[in-house]
Amino acid sequence: MAETDDQTLTDAQDDPIEEDVELDQPRLRQIREAVEAGDGETLAHLLEPLHGADVADLLEQLDDGPRRRLIALWPHGIDGEILSELDESLREEVLAALPPEDVVEAVRELDTDDVVDLIENLEDASQAGVILDALEAVDRVAVEQALGFPEYSAGRLMQREVVIAPSFWTVGQAINHLRGADDLPEQFYHVILVDPRMRPVGYVTLGKILSSARETPLAEIEEESFRTFYATDPESEVAYAFNQYHLISAAVVDADDRLLGVITIDDAMAVLDEEAEEDILRLAGVDSEGSLSDRVLGTVRRRFPWLAVNLLTAILASVVISQFEGVITEIVALAVLMPIVASMGGNAGTQSLTVAVRALATRDLTGANVWRVIRREVLAGGINGVAFAVIMAAVGLLWFGSPMLGLVIAVAMVINLVVAGLAGVGIPVILQKIGVDPALASGAFVTTVTDVVGFFAFLGLAALWLL
Repeated sequence: MAETDDQTLTDAQDDPIEEDVELDQPRLRQIREAVEAGDGETLAHLLEPLHGADVADLLEQLDDGPRRRLIALWPHGIDGEILSELDESLREEVLAALPPEDVVEAVRELDTDDVVDLIENLEDASQAGVILDALEAVDRVAVEQALGFPEYSAGRLMQREVVIAPSFWTVGQAINHLRGADDLPEQFYHVILVDPRMRPVGYVTLGKILSSARETPLAEIEEESFRTFYATDPESEVAYAFNQYHLISAAVVDADDRLLGVITIDDAMAVLDEEAEEDILRLAGVDSEGSLSDRVLGTVRRRFPWLAVNLLTAILASVVISQFEGVITEIVALAVLMPIVASMGGNAGTQSLTVAVRALATRDLTGANVWRVIRREVLAGGINGVAFAVIMAAVGLLWFGSPMLGLVIAVAMVINLVVAGLAGVGIPVILQKIGVDPALASGAFVTTVTDVVGFFAFLGLAALWLL
């Protein structure tokens, strides 16, 4: 026995250990060269060690022509993992470029939740049909049922591959079942306990099962964190619960509380990541559906509406300035200094806005603490305003030799930064109350408020005190 173990150890030491390979710049350059040269063998050698997510990133970085040539040279390498990691805007193009038999092979590797994610964003019904036809009958029914649930719901997010056990089983019975099963999910974290009506009543971690005596009833080692979601629950609610209560997986049930599937932490965290990305993009007035792979006209179409809104708000600010045309004509220095007031207010408002929108998304900002947060932002704006007012008063005095001009810009600075703090929190809260996405609409309104108030305060005070 010792001899055999020594030989096994020697063989293991002689075998080369495959190291993780990343998509670094030298490898990326070699891949591009292999694509240009039409060298499929070298291309396969370079691509096969890469993780599916890296190959998906590579496909997204390439232009249309090189991407099509790469797929033609390496069609059998595009597997289910790569398709699931690929940006939604490119999936149809890649699927259309693959031979049908390769699509079938790739799709069969995926869990049902990944297949649902793959299909639900396809505009080409024929491609969706090819994918559904590739599935086994049981999986196809599961996918079609999932697609019947509302978009962005728990039913779309869940996977049907789930490990269950009767709640009256012992640890030994569960272990025997797991060892004898040939259709277990590739990865799972809990064994879900069900009653005779297939209603989930709890779950047990694999760690608890392995560390408990065989005669221990599963009901005695249940986790306290057990939660269920209805298939119609919004996926954002599910993701919030996963993050808030540190869940690893959760059961999904129908209207009669019968088990339908399970949601795992990787899918829930993907939802949180997508929502955070949407908030960032919408704060900049960019459609969350856009990506780096979009065509020029698609990019223009997505960005034009909010640029038009910004144009209207800029015109409104210009109208305010036009009311003080005589003052600006009399005191040219005002034209030099007034962009400073508006710019500082806009930046302060964006700071408060960003904090507020993210706090609303994570439910840290609620009706219970909204006034405290508004008070904090207003006070912070006032203190910053006073600090910068002193600086601008000195600038006004030293630059233009006018103490009163320094006082005007100092007071206007304080007013605008206080208003910026108030608007940065208040506007997102109000928009959410009336059912408008605060991430999408707040930026334009906050900028308008700080521009109008900044110009009006600065030029109005100048008209009162300097003329």
